[in-house]
Amino acid sequence: MAKADITITFDPGLHVFVSAANRKPGAAVATDATSSLGHVVEALGVPLVEVGELLVDGRPTAAGHVPVSGEDVEVRKLAFPQRVEGPLRFLLDIHLGTLARRLRVLGIDAAYETPDIGDAALAARSAQERRVMLSRDRGLLHRRELFAGAYVYSHQPTVQLDEILDRFQPELAPWTRCTACNGVLRPVTKEEMQSRVESGTAKSYDAFAECESCGHAYWRGAHSASLDAIVEQATRHR
Repeated sequence: MAKADITITFDPGLHVFVSAANRKPGAAVATDATSSLGHVVEALGVPLVEVGELLVDGRPTAAGHVPVSGEDVEVRKLAFPQRVEGPLRFLLDIHLGTLARRLRVLGIDAAYETPDIGDAALAARSAQERRVMLSRDRGLLHRRELFAGAYVYSHQPTVQLDEILDRFQPELAPWTRCTACNGVLRPVTKEEMQSRVESGTAKSYDAFAECESCGHAYWRGAHSASLDAIVEQATRHR
């Protein structure tokens, strides 16, 4: 069977995806001489959504290039900020619920699927609604039908939020989205809310909002301090 022996160097920022043997500069890799360079890179563990540029013998090269023996490949990490075509909207998998709610607090369109609908359905929704898929599932991010995708590197929601703000630099509009369903909030009067909340709440607060999609009511109660901290962190981060 034909094969092509190449050398490959991964950006240190991509080392989390590759084996120790392939982290050294100029690691030797044998390919089947028919697979594209993009397929080779993904087979070595790196989702193409994390790749910014592919160089072959120092020249920018498309992912569809089929490597030949003796070529030297450099895989560079995606540069930030990342731009996407059209409105910036996200889709998060079942493991990123806290991140989804924090994005919504900031007014960022963040759809979240629960219960788990499976990789195929998530990828299809990403494509249909033109949403950036956020996930820590590398296999999901390999799916070709995704509109766009991004790997979430951290396990910690606070750091995860910083990652997304750094990478996409979205416009922030705090307190404009429902944290429960991602719907848009509209202001409502105190009088409109009196029949829906406890009398003590109606007396203590003056500003209320309602989700246009699910009808959930919002006011700046005792829980708002932790949400204020998220907004303050995001604003300071910018």
